[in-house]
Amino acid sequence: MNIFRHRPPGLPALALLISVAGCSSADDSATVAVPAPDAKTAAVCRDLHKVLPEELDGRRREDPEPRSAYTAGWGSPAIILRCGIVRPPRMTDPKVAEGDDPNAIAGGVDGVDWLMEKQGDGRWRFTTANRVAYVQVTLPKGLSAQDDGAGVLTGLAPAVKKAIPQGIASMT
Repeated sequence: MNIFRHRPPGLPALALLISVAGCSSADDSATVAVPAPDAKTAAVCRDLHKVLPEELDGRRREDPEPRSAYTAGWGSPAIILRCGIVRPPRMTDPKVAEGDDPNAIAGGVDGVDWLMEKQGDGRWRFTTANRVAYVQVTLPKGLSAQDDGAGVLTGLAPAVKKAIPQGIASMT
């Protein structure tokens, strides 16, 4: 099911992001769980890793440990990107598709569709949709979806569009 087909018509994508309020926190540890994608997904994730920006929303790239072509980070505490994750359960949740879940919003920024999720601890996580691989971005503590998310997603859009083709990602 494509959750983005149910977005209210005429609602600007950035307005969806800006309408999300709240602060976020992320695990500030120096390590990140590395995804284990299938071979097809791994190839596009490696392509993404090569074209990711050295600076994102004013933060220098500082990849987390363990080093991997499937993870990247910017700043300290880091904005964390993971490529090749499994599909988030909320991506097919009818409540999200209908706009009835205040903690999950479907929207697009600069030609990339995202599922924007507020986690139980208040942090924000963004996952690409309608691409052949799922790319997940987590904001660290102190960054909000409203103030910082738009800059982060705008900064990542060119790399995602270049490396991750549109399509349906593997279910796993």
